Amino acid sequence: MPPSSDRALFLCQEPAAIDRVYADRRERIAGLLPTCGRVLRAEELAEHAAALAGVEVVFSTWGMPLLSAAQLRLLPRLRAVLYAAGSVKGFAIPLLEHGVQVSSAWQANAVPVAEHTLAHILLALKQTLHWARAVRAGRGYHDLIRPPATTGAYGATVGVIGLGAIGRRVAELCRPFALRVIAHDPAAGAADGIERVALDELMRRADVVSLHAPWIPATQGMITGALLRQMRPWSTFINTARGALVREDELITVLRERPDLQAVLDVTWPEPPPRASALYDLDNVLLTPHIAGSAGNELQRMADSMVDECARLLAGEPLTHAVTLAMLPTMA
Repeated sequence: MPPSSDRALFLCQEPAAIDRVYADRRERIAGLLPTCGRVLRAEELAEHAAALAGVEVVFSTWGMPLLSAAQLRLLPRLRAVLYAAGSVKGFAIPLLEHGVQVSSAWQANAVPVAEHTLAHILLALKQTLHWARAVRAGRGYHDLIRPPATTGAYGATVGVIGLGAIGRRVAELCRPFALRVIAHDPAAGAADGIERVALDELMRRADVVSLHAPWIPATQGMITGALLRQMRPWSTFINTARGALVREDELITVLRERPDLQAVLDVTWPEPPPRASALYDLDNVLLTPHIAGSAGNELQRMADSMVDECARLLAGEPLTHAVTLAMLPTMA
């Protein structure tokens, strides 16, 4: 690659991910600043050092490498890494310490997770999993084993654990459905009008409990069997956060004891669960393979978010979704 005037670079260990996420947004990026036409992997940077001297912006997504100090020296004018995906913990620290701005599409990725969660909340309040199971077992609508009552959405209580980007959006999406939202998040301020409660109170009061806390040392294993046993009859536990936040052996025990409870699990630990896991067999578990985040058309929202960040950078404006070193310890 000869010396060039390129000011933007696509950098990713999985070049196909760039094509999938950015798609036709690459033309829009090229309209903002001269852009290298190919995707480079970290190990290819030294080979193309002459062409990197003018690069100011790196665009990436899942597969962004952790750059060494030597590799960073090959990008002497780098101002920002724009990451069209969620967590930046795997690569951000050296960049931030080197004075390079890092922006993530975590807010854009929060949208489909919250929408996925809302769909399951509304289905749960109709006890949909129970009814579907009962109809299948009975081969009809007669003599079904009925719950004491179908809750329904109007005036029901949703408990949100974690008020980050996803948890707050879930709370906002609940409002048009006349749902009462309570929340537990010791780290979040209380200026949003959402009632804050202790975790055990949330588990006792909510018709649906939705987990959105980040996976950090303080939250690992936070959802215990003792908490799950306090849940209301015919209530539902939803996890679209991370499986490691739940003590899954205790969850399985409680679900066996309480067939009235439902668990909607888009994440587990490990992923996928071991082949012998009871999560595959329990009738009151809906298990999906980590699908709540951006997929299909939703990927373009993340790309658009980072293209917009590039436009702000070039206009001398602050990045809207910048990540700082201080933020990293409490981020997902």
